[in-house]
Amino acid sequence: MNIELQRWMDRWAGIPLCAAVSGVEALRRRFWPTAANDKAPCAIVVILLSEMGSLVLAHDMFTRLKTRYPDAQLHALMFGKNREILDLMRVMPPQNVHTVNDKSLSSLLTSLWTAVRELRRAKVDVAIDCELFSRISSLLSYASGAGVRVGFHRHTQEGLYRGSHLNRPVPYNPYHHISAQFLTLARAIDSTAVPKSKVLVLGAPKPPPQVPLDGALIEGIKNRLAQDFPAIAGKPLVLVYPGGGILPIRAWPLASYTTLCQGLVADGCAVAVIGLKDDQPLARQLVAQVQASAPASAVIDLTGYTRSIAELLALFHVARLLVTNDGGPGQFAALTPIWTLMLFGPETPGLYAPLTPRCHSFYSQWPCSPCLTAYNHRSSYCDGDNQCLKVIAPAEVLAKARECLAAPVNPPA
Repeated sequence: MNIELQRWMDRWAGIPLCAAVSGVEALRRRFWPTAANDKAPCAIVVILLSEMGSLVLAHDMFTRLKTRYPDAQLHALMFGKNREILDLMRVMPPQNVHTVNDKSLSSLLTSLWTAVRELRRAKVDVAIDCELFSRISSLLSYASGAGVRVGFHRHTQEGLYRGSHLNRPVPYNPYHHISAQFLTLARAIDSTAVPKSKVLVLGAPKPPPQVPLDGALIEGIKNRLAQDFPAIAGKPLVLVYPGGGILPIRAWPLASYTTLCQGLVADGCAVAVIGLKDDQPLARQLVAQVQASAPASAVIDLTGYTRSIAELLALFHVARLLVTNDGGPGQFAALTPIWTLMLFGPETPGLYAPLTPRCHSFYSQWPCSPCLTAYNHRSSYCDGDNQCLKVIAPAEVLAKARECLAAPVNPPA
């Protein structure tokens, strides 16, 4: 389903459903109150449906949940297309990952029904809704049967209505990195403070550990590249991701990428454009523009080349540098040794910068930025003229790229 349909459903179906569930829960609390339960949870489900990158940023939350509640079974509920990255991080048993298929409305409803039944069979008693004001996720936390339901709540802010059925509501704080807010959700499980997030800070979120990959997989990617693209042999490989995904406003201008790639090629680098198959028209346009000024340049199109997230991470092991718009690839890179340059504008690195010292974020801090927020379902009021990204100069990015390429190949200890 496209993002506009998802927003429409979340608003016009989500609001009345949240109101109805809230009414039912209010009646239950009044006439059938539940006695206080101080027992440690037996099963916890983390609901993080939509963002693959957010799964990486939630790694420390998963770790601390397992440390704080060592006897609890940890489950996850997510879109099936995002599952692979969670499996690669190895934060929970594969059989505890419950997936939803969002390819069509019928598959969405069918898979939701199946996932909810699985969670009820698992007898989850805590649901942590990590989605930013998505109404379907708050409804799923209730449908899971969990007695303790944690999630973001607007409280006194004019945020999006999600009902009142979350009994551990946590104020969303747009001034704290999202990974820190995920930790706050975890700590709200047994918090008695008002609001639930009024708890002592236990230190900054930790970077995720690098994903262990089979050496044969990395060698396989290296050999495929050598066979398919002999022109890049012996050159330091730089990857660029110019696509904006479902939010094109997040993309640095193609002309800026062209100038950057021309500079990298002039420095003797090989440049590869990465992305999904849907990104191929943009990639071919970028390759053609770079080759127009340097016909013999080692610039190649790798959109659709990797067949899995694991292969993409293997490619990150082979390459020296990734230049990317705000999105999943930059977060995945934090699981590997690669240096990353990440371009922000409609969203801010203050909330979404990868948790790795090997990433540098570019952000111009325009007065209207960030404009994609949890309060507007990431629907920008910009007219498409994303000056916050257009003002980031290719020369500035190229200079930082040269610094990264000159750094030691192996990550610091």
